[in-house]
Amino acid sequence: MHVLVVQNYHNTGLGQVGTALNEANASIDLRSAYLGEALPSSHDDHDAIVVLGGDQNALADEEYPYLPQLAGLIKKFGDADKAVLGICLGSQLVARGYGATNILGRPAEFGWQDVICTAEAASDPVLSAVEERFPIFHWHSDTFTLPEQATHLALSQMTTNQAFRIGRAVYGIQFHFEADTRLVDEWKHVFHDQIVESYPDWLANYAGNVAKDGAAADAAGLALARAWVALIG
Repeated sequence: MHVLVVQNYHNTGLGQVGTALNEANASIDLRSAYLGEALPSSHDDHDAIVVLGGDQNALADEEYPYLPQLAGLIKKFGDADKAVLGICLGSQLVARGYGATNILGRPAEFGWQDVICTAEAASDPVLSAVEERFPIFHWHSDTFTLPEQATHLALSQMTTNQAFRIGRAVYGIQFHFEADTRLVDEWKHVFHDQIVESYPDWLANYAGNVAKDGAAADAAGLALARAWVALIG
């Protein structure tokens, strides 16, 4: 399988999704769109698309003029019944591509926090891979309304729309299930100043936060990643 991966910000790697793709012997076509690397015009040469997170919002077209094209490309993959995965900013772009409304500038949701699955998640091929309630890493302030045709799959205390599916295999997932403790630890260093400014207590209690939720979040994230990769045709 040949998977297109769109990176929207520095140091936002595939994490657990990369592990699952490697297990499936997938080849990865990584495009750093935020650095000006061109996106394909169609889905023809790829079996699936992964759109990663970023610091920008999903409507920042002036600073990142590729965003409308990316939202359209996401829908092309979905309309062709190919697997789509949007994480954080990527989920917001999936919502945009399918005609939903992007909601900007809400209070931030950060750190390991619980996600709660909806009743529909029990029969979903991806969200059914985890418990009804599980801790996972978050880092976002923006959100979205659900696309008209979406199935609502998960929520959190702060964010109603944490995960949704459209059709067979189009997923928008707001939380960072790709971010295992290794990747979070990397972010802790790379984005240290930003975290200190906004979340100093979290950083001061980092070891305790990892001990409390890290292992369970890692297990849930890898289960979700493997379940999504299994949908790639």
